[in-house]
Amino acid sequence: MNIRLRPALIPLVCLLIIPQLIFGAVASVKKKEAALASILKHEAELVGLSDQVWALAEIALKEDRSAKLLADYLVTQGFAVERGIAGLPTAFVASYGSGRPIIGVLGEYDALPGLSQKALADKEVLEPGAPGQGCGHNLLGVGALGAALAVKDLMAAGQLKGTVRFYGTPAEEAVGGKVYMVREGQFKDLDVCLTWHPGQETGVAVDGSQAIIDFIVEFKGKTAHAAADPWNGRSAVAALEFFTAGLNRMREFVKPTVRMHYTILNGGDVPNVVPAYARLWCWLRDSKGAGVEHLLARARKIAEGAAQMAEVESKITIQSGDWETLVNVIGAKVMHRNLVWLGPVGFTAEEQEFAKTIQRATGAELKGLSGAVKPWQEPKPDPEGGSTDVGDVSWAVPMIGLGVTTSPAGTPWHAWPVVACAGMSIGHKAMLYSAKAIAATMVDLYEDAKTLAAVQAEFKEKTKGVVYKPFIPPGPPVLNRGR
Repeated sequence: MNIRLRPALIPLVCLLIIPQLIFGAVASVKKKEAALASILKHEAELVGLSDQVWALAEIALKEDRSAKLLADYLVTQGFAVERGIAGLPTAFVASYGSGRPIIGVLGEYDALPGLSQKALADKEVLEPGAPGQGCGHNLLGVGALGAALAVKDLMAAGQLKGTVRFYGTPAEEAVGGKVYMVREGQFKDLDVCLTWHPGQETGVAVDGSQAIIDFIVEFKGKTAHAAADPWNGRSAVAALEFFTAGLNRMREFVKPTVRMHYTILNGGDVPNVVPAYARLWCWLRDSKGAGVEHLLARARKIAEGAAQMAEVESKITIQSGDWETLVNVIGAKVMHRNLVWLGPVGFTAEEQEFAKTIQRATGAELKGLSGAVKPWQEPKPDPEGGSTDVGDVSWAVPMIGLGVTTSPAGTPWHAWPVVACAGMSIGHKAMLYSAKAIAATMVDLYEDAKTLAAVQAEFKEKTKGVVYKPFIPPGPPVLNRGR
């Protein structure tokens, strides 16, 4: 229906509508400012929680004290907490409020093996052989918690309506705890979900991540003395070598988006015995889940062929895997506007010198820390880099993410520089910034029903006709390491 207003009525309509629009915008900004004030109020507590998780440095599926620390704190803040979610003892969900929208935020807290490091700019082990927060998950979990807490405070004050949930998600660095939580339907009633990750630059996460399948290849043969009667043996290691040769030969005939890597776990004991058993751990990645399924089918054929050549038996066991991350562009633009509103992460001269000392130690260019917000960029068609179980969540609910600078540019990740920065003011500052960015974006989504509907409409369009099936075996997770 077309409605035409008489010219005399236009000024009256403007007087009625424009003040409402202005008031709505000002009210939203005031609520964002209140969220930031909440984070400032809880700053000492949040930094303390992060430092405790950093010091505990518990690896995948063993984050008992870290998970309890965060869950217990949320209980003291008025959240209802359900623990042991999806059969994972260190997973939990903390909720506050009632009704819709229901908005979630993801938190992680697992460390990496063998990365113990003091919060110093030079490589110095804190405890030999111990784990360390080499991906900054102590910051990730507590930053996300800070955002959920800020929203809760606004709800308690009657300034926002709906439900906020904090998801404590374990074992991202190994089995991908979120995949098991997705399989159990933990995210199915969310309207939208948010997350962040430590990094070396600050901006919205629009590049996604790669899909991955993680599996074990085993060969079983027949032992014999390698000098006296080798003809009676059937070498499992020979089959393993045939397999790796086939996999490596395949590299020429895959798309540029593919990544294939493996490590040999069992390759015989002594040279003078024909080995009856060999085992290899393999990851296959591509920009799309269908791509890794195709790669796995080819790897199965190579394993079968290798076994036939060596006259042994072969077996492939799927351990875990992640889908690629589905980027929600509308949601990312909402987040980007809030990053611009917040401005850059402000690092001090002392923090910049700390970063440059690390860069000298690692042979990186002395650029220091970049806290500037990256300009908006459209998503790339094929993501580069690693994989994450956030990808699986993104196929269950619209996901919005960002990265915040927590370590110096050009220095190695999953390494001691990340651990060092995650345990001191550089990491703390980035963590609090992430909490502010997520909280401000959540205010927009609670307040603006049209924007939330647009985020959901994009998700529905992109997932139309897709049947999600996780890349994990039935039953509880089998522990492995690394992504």
